[in-house]
Amino acid sequence: MTAGACLETLIGGQSVLLDPGGVLIFAEARVMVVSDLHLEKGASFARRGVFLPPYDTAATLARLSALVAKHDPAMIVSLGDSFHDERASQKIDAQTSSAIAALARGRDIIWVTGNHDPAPHHHLPGTSVDMFALSGVTLRHIADPACTMPEISGHYHPAAILAAKGKMVRRACFASDGVRMIMPAFGVFTGGMNIREREVIHHFRRADLIAYMLGTDRVYPIAARDLAG
Repeated sequence: MTAGACLETLIGGQSVLLDPGGVLIFAEARVMVVSDLHLEKGASFARRGVFLPPYDTAATLARLSALVAKHDPAMIVSLGDSFHDERASQKIDAQTSSAIAALARGRDIIWVTGNHDPAPHHHLPGTSVDMFALSGVTLRHIADPACTMPEISGHYHPAAILAAKGKMVRRACFASDGVRMIMPAFGVFTGGMNIREREVIHHFRRADLIAYMLGTDRVYPIAARDLAG
């Protein structure tokens, strides 16, 4: 695998690579982890009378395809909310179906169920599960405070705000204390929640919490205590 501008860190003693594109790599196992694609969010909003440009799915899958080409994983794990709602996952068009099939060609895809897409994606290539374990790390959609194993999850769309040179810089981020990690949302129409909000920060040991902020071509590790709240 090519690390490129990835940053190496540890989760429960396991080495992982954080790509500025918003995916995590278990390099030795050749596994790519991505979270919160929220495919077909534009279509979902349109059905409710809120217009969003209908290009989010193609743009999100194109970004993911580029990262798959970069890292050539043997497996992709999508940590839930892969689709914005159940109807969307059942009614994908031919272009989307073809793009997903291309991602699955020659590799396994694990679809972890999320709160937006709780039903298994049996109609898609790959396997649907409620959670997945890899190298002693539990992968699930929403962090479980009762989990005693190292854990990687999504759901919260973490973002960090840094005051620099008189400006406030806000970026999506990986949030981790070395035992738990919450992944950034990958979908192009997804927002973010400040990691200093209670809903996010209570999952971590605050003294050890780091925001791995996504830059254009690198990942910037910033201690949570240095972030704006």
